[in-house]
Amino acid sequence: MSTPSLDLVGEPFAVIESDPGVFTTLIRKLGVQGLEVTELYSVEPHETDHLNPYGLIFCYLCDGEGNTADALPSDKELDDPDARSIWFANQLSDDACASQAILNVLLNCKRIELGPVLTDFAADTKEMSPVMRGLAVSNLTLVREAQNSLARPSDIRGARQALATAALESAKSKAKAAASPPSKKRKTASSSSRSRRKVASARADDKLDAYHYIGYVPAHGRVWELDGLRAAGPLDVGEIDSDDPTSRAGWMDIVRPVLQRRMQTVLQSGAEHIQYNLLAIVDDPYFRASDELEMLKRERMALERRLRERFPDGWSDKVDPALFASASEAFGTTLRPRAQETGKVFAADFGARKMAKELAILEMPERKVVPAWENCVRAALSAKVAVEEEIKKSRRAQADHVRRTFDYEPFIREFVIALENEGLLDDVLEERSGAVKESAAQPRPGPPSKPRAKTRRK
Repeated sequence: MSTPSLDLVGEPFAVIESDPGVFTTLIRKLGVQGLEVTELYSVEPHETDHLNPYGLIFCYLCDGEGNTADALPSDKELDDPDARSIWFANQLSDDACASQAILNVLLNCKRIELGPVLTDFAADTKEMSPVMRGLAVSNLTLVREAQNSLARPSDIRGARQALATAALESAKSKAKAAASPPSKKRKTASSSSRSRRKVASARADDKLDAYHYIGYVPAHGRVWELDGLRAAGPLDVGEIDSDDPTSRAGWMDIVRPVLQRRMQTVLQSGAEHIQYNLLAIVDDPYFRASDELEMLKRERMALERRLRERFPDGWSDKVDPALFASASEAFGTTLRPRAQETGKVFAADFGARKMAKELAILEMPERKVVPAWENCVRAALSAKVAVEEEIKKSRRAQADHVRRTFDYEPFIREFVIALENEGLLDDVLEERSGAVKESAAQPRPGPPSKPRAKTRRK
C-alpha cells in the first residue's frame, strides 16, 4: 500500500494585498464563518461604533530604524500576568505577516466559529511559547495554502526565487568558510564609510517593501496590541470599562488614541501618499440581511394563515393592490428566486425569535392583521435590497480574485513570440518608442495625483 507524501518543508509564503476582499477570502479559506473584513478610513466614533468590530489589523510602512521588535531579553517575555491568557505567536516567516496578524486576532475572539482546523490548532498550541506558536503557524499547511491561493502568480514565483537564492548563497558561504579561514583585513576610514553607505543603501531599498501588520483585539476585559515582531509579547493598551470581560462594547474608545498616534506618525514621515490602511473584522452583513429576509418570509406565512382564516373567500382585495402585486418579488432573491422558498438561517437564536413572532401573530387582534401584512411586505422590499447588495459585492470580490490570481505570463510570452514570428515586433516597439518620446516632450499640465498605496509587502 502506497503511503501519502508528506509536505515536510512546503512552499514559502507569498505576499498578498492588504485588501478587505482578499482578507475576507483568506478568513473563509481558514475555515472561519460569519465574519467579513472591511476597510476603515477613519477611527472616529461615527465610522466605527456601528460596526462593533471583533478586532483591527493595522498595516503600515515601517523602516529598519523603527522596527517594532523590541530588545527585551528572553526571560522578560510575557512578564505581564494578564498577557499569559492571550493567544499570541511571534512572526518567524517574513511574508506570513498577514496570516499571522489574522490568527493573533481571531484566536482571541469569543463567540465566533473558528472551524475544526483552527479550533484544534488553538487547543494544540495553548501551552506553547509565542516562538513555538509562530513556528507552528509557519508549518500549518492550511495557512500557507490559503495565503498563497490569494497571491499573484508573479509573487509566488518571486517567493520561490528568493528562497532558492537564499539557499544558494548560504551554501556558497558555508563552502567558502570550509575551504579557507577568512583573512584579516585592516579597516580604514574610507572602507568603514563605504560599508556604512552600503548598509544605508540596503536599508533604503528594504524600506520600499517593509510593510508590517499589527493586530488589536479586546480580550479578558482589556485591549491588546499584538505585534508578531515584539519579543515581549502582547502589549496591554488599556482596560475596558465593562462588567462583562467578554464584551466588545467600548473597546474602540481605548484603542482609538493608539491608532491616531500611529497614523499621525506615518503621515509625518513625509511620504507622497498614504502608507497605511486599517482593516476591521466584523460580522458578515450578508448573514444579518439574509436572516432578516428569512424571518420576514416566515412572518408573511403566519400572517397569511390568519388572513385565510379571517377571509375564507379571499383576502387579496383587503390589502394594498400595489403591495399585493409586488409581494411575489419582494421575498425572492438572485440566489433564491422563489418567494415561498425558505432558505438557510445563520443566527443561533433564529428559531426562538421565529416562535415568539408566530405567537405574537396568533394573539394579534384581527383589525391589525392586514396592516401587519402590508408592513411585512414593505420591510421585505428593503431587506431584499440589502441582500442583493451583499450578493453583488461577493461576486465583485470573486471576479477580482480571478483576475488577481490568473497567470497572464504564458499568454503574454506566446503573444510576443507570435509577433516576432510574424515580423511585427520591431514595428510595435518602434511605434511605442516614438509615442513615449512624444509624450515626454509635451509639458505636463500639473503635478501628478497622489496614488493610494497598495500594501502588498510585510
